[in-house]
Amino acid sequence: MKNLFEFSIRTNRRNDFIDITSSVREAISKSGIREGLCVVHIPHTTAAVTINENADPDVTRDMDMQIAKIAPPNAGYAHSEGNSDSHIKSTLTGCSITIIVTDGKPLLGTWQGVYFCEYDGPRSRRFYIKCIEG
Repeated sequence: MKNLFEFSIRTNRRNDFIDITSSVREAISKSGIREGLCVVHIPHTTAAVTINENADPDVTRDMDMQIAKIAPPNAGYAHSEGNSDSHIKSTLTGCSITIIVTDGKPLLGTWQGVYFCEYDGPRSRRFYIKCIEG
């Protein structure tokens, strides 16, 4: 498919936030679009994607800590694989985001970055970026 890019990623911890902003910029650049949309999609039920501050690593640590309070591991879930908290965290964060592309660049705030959110790692994962001109 035109302007569809697949990326592979290796996560290092059970819960891991990896900055993938450079992959977003790369996909937009390779697509050649100047104005449009960029969709980042995670095809996993225990991983997600979000936009948040990428200047201070304490932000992702705080996010991880608070999300764990909402969906703690081993909280008596019925799902037998032992990763129900990961499914819940993925649902809370979301599997896709849309970014406006203007002048050939993602329209992100000064402190914003795009994060792949791992909730059931470490694993080898993939994510997709679709650039849509318009």
